[in-house]
Amino acid sequence: ELDDNILTKLDVIYVTRIQKERFPDPQEYEKVKGTYTVDSNTLRKAKPDVSVMHPMPRMQEISHSIDNTKNAIYFKQAAYGKELRAALLALVLNENPI
Repeated sequence: ELDDNILTKLDVIYVTRIQKERFPDPQEYEKVKGTYTVDSNTLRKAKPDVSVMHPMPRMQEISHSIDNTKNAIYFKQAAYGKELRAALLALVLNENPI
C-alpha cells in the first residue's frame, strides 16, 4: 500500500503490474491483485507535479481515470522505448559512440 507521507515526497511513481506468474498459489494473487492501484485519489495525495510511469502493458494497477492528466507520462515513456533501447544497444556495442 502506498503511504500518504511518502506520496507527498515522490517526484515519480513507477508502477509495475503484480505478476501472477510469480505466485505459487493463485489464491494469493487473487487476494492482492487489486490492492495496488494508482488512481485520481492517489494523485490528490501526491505532489502536484508527480510523474506516473509504467513499462506497459498495464492491467488494473493504473486507473484509466488518470490517463489524460499531466502526471501520466507512461504513454510517452512507451513511445520513446524503441528508440531508447536502440540507442543503448548501439552504445553498448560501440557501434555509434556518443
